[in-house]
Amino acid sequence: MSSPKHILYLTYDGLTDPLGQSQILPYMKGLTKYGYRFTVLSFEKKERFKKNRALIKALTDESNIRWIPLSFTVKPPLVAKFYDAMRMLKKSVALHKEDPFLMVHCRSYIAADVGLYMKQKFRTKFFFDMRGFWADEKRDGGHWRDDHPITKRVYRYYKGKEKAYLQNADYVISLTEAGRKEVASWPFYKRDVPMHVIPCCADMNLFTITDATQKKESRELLNIPHDALVFSYLGSVGLWYMLPEMLRLFNQAKKTYPNAVFLFVTPTPPSVIHSKAAELDIETSAIIIREATRKEVPVFIKASDINVSFIKPVYSKLSSSPTKLGEVLAMGLPVISNSGVGDVEEIVENANAGFIIHDFSDKDFAAAIDAIPGLLQKSPSSIRDAIHDIYSLEEGVRQYAQCYQSILGS
Repeated sequence: MSSPKHILYLTYDGLTDPLGQSQILPYMKGLTKYGYRFTVLSFEKKERFKKNRALIKALTDESNIRWIPLSFTVKPPLVAKFYDAMRMLKKSVALHKEDPFLMVHCRSYIAADVGLYMKQKFRTKFFFDMRGFWADEKRDGGHWRDDHPITKRVYRYYKGKEKAYLQNADYVISLTEAGRKEVASWPFYKRDVPMHVIPCCADMNLFTITDATQKKESRELLNIPHDALVFSYLGSVGLWYMLPEMLRLFNQAKKTYPNAVFLFVTPTPPSVIHSKAAELDIETSAIIIREATRKEVPVFIKASDINVSFIKPVYSKLSSSPTKLGEVLAMGLPVISNSGVGDVEEIVENANAGFIIHDFSDKDFAAAIDAIPGLLQKSPSSIRDAIHDIYSLEEGVRQYAQCYQSILGS
């Protein structure tokens, strides 16, 4: 029997981050069963590393994954990125000399810089897991402004790097079909570089279908009345997530459904949400906020009837696959989401799994509220079945394995 093929997995996100636990480690654990051996180099935030280090160490040891955590540098912002990139490169070269890699799996752009160097220096295969349009996200988010001479140059630098990554990769992964089509339209894109779409998948053994008993138990746990109409939101409330618009929709729905409550399962400080709700005169009692571990997330979300998630529909979000969407649909929950974000509209409409907002107007919200009776009648099992082949973690791992095999052989 041949020995497992050694892969270096590079990520600037930490394994102790929520994304690390949902979108990095589960894939590596699954791929070890296909004959791959991983060394993973990650950058860990201080508090999360302190809190979750033991858990992640146990999980990586369990699958014979060698985990090399480095500290995530915060300040000064731009210099910190370049400093960490140099640390990633130096450590990767040292690890390769110690125990050579056949391929470097690069999660996003900072990692890709190292993967490209390793290919040119050591002839390792370069697997560019693009994730999203990172440089454009920085610009769309206001971090890299066109009217600032330094950040404008940084944006141009990484757009140039993006071109080099796409032209020299042995394989490219896009999170969305919309993103893949956009990249394919760029004049410099090399058609002979294979590109495949794998969205942010969900562990369907964790995010199981919601039944009446589980919903009742979850509401009792959260002290939510059994007859309430429960909207939910999952994840951090930050730059991209349109909290004021979601609260506006909820406030408008309260006029038709006075017993409605809005459940936030989030690590975001409650004061952030309560202050925005107060601006709309939404009573504190109508807002329920809970922080949750990964295992607690589905337990709490099962209290809800409808999940709401609005994301800014800017250019860079063509390449975005919201992790939360796959997870709530796996539980059979209908959603109210917005267009202009990756493949969200197509997936939700094809699965008959919810309502799509287009312009965030009162009229648009009224149409969503009118759709609520129909959303409540949707079959959870039908929603889950319709999205299974898109968001199943096992399917995602299988597709990654096929991509690996096309480069390294079976």
